Order: sequence, then structure tokens, then C-alpha cells
Amino acid sequence: MSAAWPATEPTEVEITAGDARLAVDLRGGAVRTLTAGGRELLDGYPAGTVPGASRGRVLLPWPNRIRDGRWSWGGRDLQLELAGPDKPTAMHGLVGWQPWSVLESGDDAVTVGTVVEARSGYPFRLAAAIDHTLEPGRLTVTMRVRNAGAEPAPFGAGFHPYLAVGAQEDGGIADAELELPVHTELVVDDAGLPTGERRPFDGAIGRIGDRGLDTPVTDLDRDADGWARVRLRSAALGTLELAADGSWPWLQVFTGDTLKPGQRRRSVAVEPMTCPPNALADHVDLVVLEPGADWSGTWTLGWEA
Repeated sequence: MSAAWPATEPTEVEITAGDARLAVDLRGGAVRTLTAGGRELLDGYPAGTVPGASRGRVLLPWPNRIRDGRWSWGGRDLQLELAGPDKPTAMHGLVGWQPWSVLESGDDAVTVGTVVEARSGYPFRLAAAIDHTLEPGRLTVTMRVRNAGAEPAPFGAGFHPYLAVGAQEDGGIADAELELPVHTELVVDDAGLPTGERRPFDGAIGRIGDRGLDTPVTDLDRDADGWARVRLRSAALGTLELAADGSWPWLQVFTGDTLKPGQRRRSVAVEPMTCPPNALADHVDLVVLEPGADWSGTWTLGWEA
């Protein structure tokens, strides 16, 4: 009888470009840390730990929340696993804790991948790959999804990076300035789920101060190249610019007001999403792939090199 055991140590992969360094956690595929010249550009988490507040998480096959985990497709009523008895929602997809593998790697680029296996609550099979390319002053992230099953597959996707402002204390985002290229807010209830209402949203926020956001927004302003650009300015880090291509028509912006002490309002999550909360149930902006078909979406994070 073999005495072998599976590996239990945390595994990740790193790439570098100039003074920039990126670490991708192979448990969940999350961007764990991004530094440049000793500056933490993302509010990440220590190696080998369970990240709180979905830090860096890959959101697939849905971002955000699904009310009661219930949805229907093709005449089937489906039930997803819930976050907990006090949180009767299905949260942030299925890949946040499963192993990812390195598909290709070099000094300044790495591709990681995993398979979303079919299950009772999500009876579809998806292959996912994420390409990370690092250069001085910019990280480029591309998610690619393929329907590896035998029937059309609906899904949503997203990422959950927390943009840093150099703060170590709760409330440290107050003096940072935020500019969002959006015009419309999806109104949500206390559970973060849609009420059915949309209303105008002024993205020229400026100094954040004590303003709290946990808000899905859409109707993005796009530059001539088709990209929408979010800018977060702070004295410590200068300007961080998160840009999203046309595959991401939604953003979720979260100022961390509900996080535990030590993490509260010290960074701003800016989450590119293909669809809003409860999209699987509401059938809003879902991507539907035929068997063998592919989808991709790219976002970048730029900084002053």
C-alpha cells in the first residue's frame, strides 16, 4: 500500500517585469499580490492564508450574488450552494477554492487554468484560462472561457481586485479620489440583490471622504479604443487606472464598509463583471456559449512606473 499523500503546502506562481512583481495563487487562481518598487498596488493577502472579503478572487460561472441560490434554465429548476444560513445567497461562483494549474509560463507572463465541472446546481462544463502579462507600469489580465460540455452553457464572469491607496489603517481611503466612467446604478437591497430599479449615477465622485459604496454600475463611458477607465488617485501611490474592454459592461464598486476591523475602508474593490447581481436567475447580460465555443475578456491595471 502506498504511503503517498497529496501536496498540502500553498502553491503559487510569480512573474516579474522591471521592479513589478505579481503572485497568482493556484488555490483559486486569484491575483494574490501586485507590487512595484516596494509599493503594494493591490490590497491582497499573505501566502497560504484564506483571503477575506473575496480578495483577488476569480468570479466564475457567475459574479456577485444569486438570491437564495435559485435559478432556472432550459426548463430545469436549479439550486446552488448558499453562502450560509445567515447569507441565503450563492456568492461569487464556483472556482474560488479549487486548484488551478500553470498552463504556460515565462519571466513576465503566465497562464493558469481550471475546469468548472458540471454539478446539480450548475449542470454545465466550462474550461477556463487566465493569461497574465506584466510590464513596467501595467498588468494585463485576459480570461478565456470555452464550453467543454454538450449543450449551450450560460455563465457570467468577473474579478475582485482591491485597489490600494497605501493605507494601513481603517478609513484610509477618505483622502483618495475616485473617478468612475459610468452613468447608471442598479439599485440593490440590503442583501446586495436587485430591487428592479435603475437610476442615474454620477461617476465623478472625487474625494471619497465618508462615502460608502457597494454598488453595481453600468452604462460605461468608453474611449475611442472601446475601453472604459476607472481612476483611483492617492498621495501614496499616485494614480491607479483599471481599464476594461467591451466584454465587461458592469462594475461593482465596494469601499469595504462592512469588512472586519483592520480591513475596513482601507482599499477600494473595483470588480469588472459581465453581468449584474442575480444574473443567472434574472437572465440579464448572460453569456451563452454553444458547445466548443469560446469567449474572452480583458482588463488592465496601470500605474506610474
